[in-house]
Amino acid sequence: MHGTLDLAQSSEQTAARDKAYSTPLADFNPGDPDLFRNDTFWPYFERLRKEDPVHYCKDSQFGAYWSVMKYNDIMHVETNHQIYSSESSLGGITIRDAPPEFRRPMFIAMDQPKHSAQRKTVAPMFTPTHLDQLAGTIRQRAAQCLDALPRNATFDWVDRVSIELTTQMLATLFDFPWEDRRKLTRWSDVATALPGNTEIIASEDARQAELQECAAYFSRLWNERINAAPKSDLISMMAHAEATRDMDPKTFLGNLILLIVGGNDTTRNSLSGGLYALNQNPDEYQKLRDNHALVDSMVPEVIRWQTPLAHMRRTALQDTELRGKTIRKGDKVVMWYVSGNRDDEVIENPDSFIIDRARPRQHLSFGFGIHRCVGIRLAELQLKIVWEEILKRYDNIEVVEPPHRVYSSFVKGYETLPVRLAS
Repeated sequence: MHGTLDLAQSSEQTAARDKAYSTPLADFNPGDPDLFRNDTFWPYFERLRKEDPVHYCKDSQFGAYWSVMKYNDIMHVETNHQIYSSESSLGGITIRDAPPEFRRPMFIAMDQPKHSAQRKTVAPMFTPTHLDQLAGTIRQRAAQCLDALPRNATFDWVDRVSIELTTQMLATLFDFPWEDRRKLTRWSDVATALPGNTEIIASEDARQAELQECAAYFSRLWNERINAAPKSDLISMMAHAEATRDMDPKTFLGNLILLIVGGNDTTRNSLSGGLYALNQNPDEYQKLRDNHALVDSMVPEVIRWQTPLAHMRRTALQDTELRGKTIRKGDKVVMWYVSGNRDDEVIENPDSFIIDRARPRQHLSFGFGIHRCVGIRLAELQLKIVWEEILKRYDNIEVVEPPHRVYSSFVKGYETLPVRLAS
């Protein structure tokens, strides 16, 4: 990256650190999406890990909530689902409560036993045998996408590579009409956009109207698949499985949104985040050029470093205690994966991007326990293959402007990343 860009970002980070360490802890709102859009949340989270790792924010645009900042505390919340609930009817899995009339059950926002019964219906998509079958398709499409990139011209990596390749993969998983595949990207963005983000949605009514279009489109596909012999796409799997074939409309749309967002945001933002991290760490980029086999350990390190979903949320089912703090029944509890992934009591040198890290899969980006991401292996496979194909073609992909980040404290992602290929 150009030195002037680095200087500007360094100045912003210094100002953010000064503010984070001079603001009273009681006034912290770590879920403020402006901190994420500006990439200035880091010193706030650092201070909370040190001084107040189970922090209560009494008032915010999301209401009151607890923040859990450290790795092992997050693991505690993740694995005690008899205390901490994911149920959509209680508010679900994000810091933002959807309006009650728009709360949609999905298996990640269900407690046992419903959760496992519905999750099992899509699990066959992610078996080693099926992933082996998908690998050739992923490689072929990556090659086509990368070969079409312009030389000696600035272009948006997010749109041309990250979105395009993940959307192609989603279309394959759903056996979705190819010419309409960018609808999947749009529906993912609409589903996760915060109220007030008028760049994506004009209003809550506009959001719901687009999501109903999503439901209607998938209903047509569902009706085709349920009346045909079972196939190996996600829609057919759910249509023919006992736990999911009779879903009510809200659960149907809820699970679709889960699969679209889950299949889109993790890989999409890790593809962008990985390139950005290599540009910020040129010694690591050189290490990768010198030894392409390091892709294997770089991919999980990118996923840790990027943390594509910054948090997951639970709701307390009873009064409980964590690090001496009393959490009341009904309280909102936010597990900050992006903070746990920088916890130096668990991860050595966590603020450094190290592509040959000894234990690169020690991270929280995919969650833990029964709600651990069902598509982990597919996400890692996609990233591995894409980077193998990049390294075959391009010795250097230069980030020429700072990224424009998503306005969200849930999806930690990039809207644009301007880059240039060396000739």
